[in-house]
Amino acid sequence: MSKIAPSATVERSAELAPDVEVGPGCYVGPHVTIGAGTRLLANVTILGNTTIGAGNIFYPACVIGAAPQDLKYRGGDTKLIIGDQNIFRESVTAHTGTEVAGGVTEIGSHNQFQVGTHLAHDVRIDNHCVLSNQVQVAGHVHIESHVTVSGMSGVQQFVTIGRYSFITGMARCSMDTPPYVIFGYDGYIQGVNVKGLGRWGFPEAVIQSLRDLCKFLFPKKAQNVTRFGLRALYGLWAGRRDDKAVSMTMARRIQDAESNGPLNEHCRYLIEFMKRSILQGVHGRYLESQRRDAGGPRPTFYAAGSAAS
Repeated sequence: MSKIAPSATVERSAELAPDVEVGPGCYVGPHVTIGAGTRLLANVTILGNTTIGAGNIFYPACVIGAAPQDLKYRGGDTKLIIGDQNIFRESVTAHTGTEVAGGVTEIGSHNQFQVGTHLAHDVRIDNHCVLSNQVQVAGHVHIESHVTVSGMSGVQQFVTIGRYSFITGMARCSMDTPPYVIFGYDGYIQGVNVKGLGRWGFPEAVIQSLRDLCKFLFPKKAQNVTRFGLRALYGLWAGRRDDKAVSMTMARRIQDAESNGPLNEHCRYLIEFMKRSILQGVHGRYLESQRRDAGGPRPTFYAAGSAAS
């Protein structure tokens, strides 16, 4: 039987596995499903159409499954799906999806979300990620597996952060971050995430191949074209050079890298990631090209204060 504190409120239609622990002051809404071994420590709020897997831990003041902070949201029955063995530290917030983007916010397994992390609507977090204190993840973001995001970083809407990357503290992630790299707060790629890859068991030969490829794709000279290095590589800011020229330079680098002999799976993935972002993406964000709300009706919020009213 579930261990529910006397001061907790669990709606009758909520579905809890027999060994779920619900601590003092918690609230579990009527459309919530919680898997085996999950613990809500104290004053945790679980709302909305939320499905939580096994072995998760929610620390005090978490608010999980609330409605999106998005003016386009129309009150639909959208979802939040959480996998297994995640840790949600104090004051983490995670919202359900919106109707225009498929209606699902999805969190994988074995992730840790530290104090004050915010996961907005329609976000997808894969597995084995660490988001440090006060990381703010906007809507429609995809964070691939084995990513570490340092404290007080912000991730803009529709950004993809590639797998095994490391984001330094207070970084502004406004464009897709390539996999396997260290991304600095000033917008520069600082090199390959060598220590992180080593911890995840990458062979030295594979790490060296990624280092060689990154030196070729992201030379420091090219990153210094403008104030923000990744913006220069994606060709978004003119600075002292033509945007098109910078962008085509990256395209040529990719083409040359592909023609320089066989690549291992990780080098191929890095190249495919870059091709998708610069050739199919908008402003260096591939997911921006997939957005569904560009031609949608303006939310009633804007009409309420117009002259017509």
